[in-house]
Amino acid sequence: MNKPQEQQQFKKKLNPIDVWAIAFGCIIGWGAFINPGEKFLPNSGVAGTAVAIAIGAFIMIVISISYAYMIRKHPKAGGEFIFAKQCFGRIPAYICGWFLIAAYLSNVPLNSTALGLVINGLAPGALHFGFSYEIAGNTIYLGEILVACGVLILFAVINMLGTKKAGIVQTILAGLLALTVIILVIATIASPLTSWDNIGPLWGYFKMPEGYEPKVGFSGVMSAILATLAIAPWAFVGFETIPQAAEEFKFSFKKVIFIMVIAIIFGTFVYIANNTITALVIENWPEYINNGGTWPLLFAAQQILGKIPGSIILGVAVLSAILSGIMGFYMASSRLIYSMGREGYLPKQFGVVDKKHNVPQLAILFCLIISLVGPFLGRNALTWFVDMASIGTSIGFGFTCLAAFLTMKKEKDGSIFTLVLTMMGFVFACLFVVIQLVPIPTLGVNFSVPSYIIFGVWILLGAAFFVWQTFVKKKLGKADTSS
Repeated sequence: MNKPQEQQQFKKKLNPIDVWAIAFGCIIGWGAFINPGEKFLPNSGVAGTAVAIAIGAFIMIVISISYAYMIRKHPKAGGEFIFAKQCFGRIPAYICGWFLIAAYLSNVPLNSTALGLVINGLAPGALHFGFSYEIAGNTIYLGEILVACGVLILFAVINMLGTKKAGIVQTILAGLLALTVIILVIATIASPLTSWDNIGPLWGYFKMPEGYEPKVGFSGVMSAILATLAIAPWAFVGFETIPQAAEEFKFSFKKVIFIMVIAIIFGTFVYIANNTITALVIENWPEYINNGGTWPLLFAAQQILGKIPGSIILGVAVLSAILSGIMGFYMASSRLIYSMGREGYLPKQFGVVDKKHNVPQLAILFCLIISLVGPFLGRNALTWFVDMASIGTSIGFGFTCLAAFLTMKKEKDGSIFTLVLTMMGFVFACLFVVIQLVPIPTLGVNFSVPSYIIFGVWILLGAAFFVWQTFVKKKLGKADTSS
């Protein structure tokens, strides 16, 4: 029964640049361009944000060491799911894979809904046509649904046409993203409107009805750093998608750690650059934000480059970030679903590679069908799913780091230093889970009530499906055979 599936293999078509583009494109999304005005500057300022993002990057680099090690040991599509299966068995692997599906797949439609925000931000009301309705306080227009669904279908088709084509598109998008941010940095340095006098308050400010108060003293500095550090790890979610395509690498696995670190460094650069540009260019940015100034980074780009050129450059940057996220998470989701199908955790039809294009087309089609529901729900409702699903990446971190630690000890091929780093990664992963699950309002990253409900429903669905796939389906199959 399984022989034909085993004969169909992925072709090794991804070079290091393609893989970097997948990771970088998944790390940087809409949030990197909107959060300077919504979270980073108000809560942490330029200095607090830079310190927090740098610490977050360091944590991710520590965790990436475990990923690079486990990819060399188990270079198969499925990544963390495969690592958990090899080291901990069937049930832990299923738990890991089930939550990772939610983490990766929910990001596909979420990215697509950001397209409406960008287009309406650049051309106010451009997509506000056709019928409209409201879900979770968000008004959804037909125009936004059509654009989001059209892009989801287009990028699913590109993925179905083969890994190499998808890799080329992803590399172009990631390259445009990096290039446009570099252009913004150069323009900021060269602009006479840029002033270091604008940069304060360095550690953010408390939002007040009438003005602002700078944070001062040690407690103010620490609270400023912690406000962004609490979400910094999730700012880098995406580098861990690399092992999902491990069977398609056409280069040495020794390069994986270098690719991951470079992707994380590029992500760090984009986050800090966008935040700093906003503060340097906008005179009295706290007042601008407090007075309801929307998308301050766009305003800053228009100031230093001119309204139309600034809109074009930032528009290309944000659209590249969104589209590369859709492409990257499509690839990660489909490869994970394929791997779980191949290993018998999901219907075996998912674990088949198309003979012509050498991609798991049914898995990609499944991702598309699920994702097409997202634009109809709207961004606010999808955020509940993504908040819940983001815990899947933390679970993946934990399984990978612990698997690396145990494998190194068992095979005696890790130094004391690498063993310490893998255990540090595991501790960080556990902290991420606690921070999300335990209500700590001051950190602002714990689940909302709808997210807790969806989290519980996802657990129940996973348990029910596991019982069906493991016990009920097998019994039914035996009954059919005996009859």
